[in-house]
Amino acid sequence: MRRWLILAGAIVLEVTATLSLRAAIDAPWWALLAVVGYGGAFVALSMLLRLGTPIGVVYGIWAAAGVALTAVLGSIVFGEPFTFLIGLGIAVVIAGVVLVETGHGAAVESAGGRS
Repeated sequence: MRRWLILAGAIVLEVTATLSLRAAIDAPWWALLAVVGYGGAFVALSMLLRLGTPIGVVYGIWAAAGVALTAVLGSIVFGEPFTFLIGLGIAVVIAGVVLVETGHGAAVESAGGRS
């Protein structure tokens, strides 16, 4: 459970930082939040790696969730387009992450629980 909370924190920090970059176009002080958000996200990711979470799983979930949330929130907050193809692209990215996660689980099982 601790790992999932850290990962959720990393995702929230990264999405906040990315949206702050967009906001910084009109108000440059938002860039400070972007720096803090990205820094915090990378600290959280390094914590997960130190806890032994596989990098493919960590990065895949973090990146896919970040892409999906940023696209959705960018549409809501900044009025950016959200087309069928964008939604389809997000679905494909999420499906890829599920395959990576599933593949990692199968590899651990076949290795007798060793990762």
